[in-house]
Amino acid sequence: MNKKTLIIISIIVVLTSIVMTACTSTDYSQAVPEVSQTQFMTLPEDLRDYRYCEIIPVFRSGATLYVEVYNTLEHNECPSEFWNELDEETLMEAYGAMAVRINGPRYWVINEIDGRGATANGKVADFGGIEMTLRAVLESKVWKGTVGDAAYTVNEVQRTTTYTYYAGNKVYELTSPDGDVYRMQSYSQIFDSTLTIDDLETLGERLDLPEGWNYQARVLTEDSELRADGLTYIINDEFGSTYQKVTP
Repeated sequence: MNKKTLIIISIIVVLTSIVMTACTSTDYSQAVPEVSQTQFMTLPEDLRDYRYCEIIPVFRSGATLYVEVYNTLEHNECPSEFWNELDEETLMEAYGAMAVRINGPRYWVINEIDGRGATANGKVADFGGIEMTLRAVLESKVWKGTVGDAAYTVNEVQRTTTYTYYAGNKVYELTSPDGDVYRMQSYSQIFDSTLTIDDLETLGERLDLPEGWNYQARVLTEDSELRADGLTYIINDEFGSTYQKVTP
């Protein structure tokens, strides 16, 4: 067998392996064990500046990424003594995930949230003593990445929610060069542990905005709703704050 033939065979083996991997079906939905809820907390009537945390496992099947978003709402306020002990590598090994994001602490800038369908009735999981509910799932291709991979990059998220912002409160919005508006739903202390809601009015001065983007803080003159009816579009800034696209 000559050298050229060996090279051709090697290429065929590699391509076959890629195809087989791409066709493999992984039941990622069972990777994180479901538990019976034992932690209960009544949410305040006004969620603005309310603390919560998220765990985001990322699974891969072939060329597709499957991402689950769990958060602490209606369970607890993300107790620091447990949260600070969580380790991404340990969680990745436990669930067979390609990545796990420890996303928090975070604080809402919305006033009310109404979750419906799977968003309201997701499974409950326990992460190091912190119970959370599965609130959203998203899929993307490997080459596109997923939420949190890059700032100012649009990501599709599957969830059904209505966020309400009260009149008289400030909202914080990013506008793209195309005129699309993304309103902040929560800010993060992941990259700046001292960031508070009072800092958001001038946050634009600290952001490294891409060309053509702008940031503004403004006061609402009437109540405003931000809806996601099964699918919404999310971006993050470099501080980890999350924004949802404003749609008619």
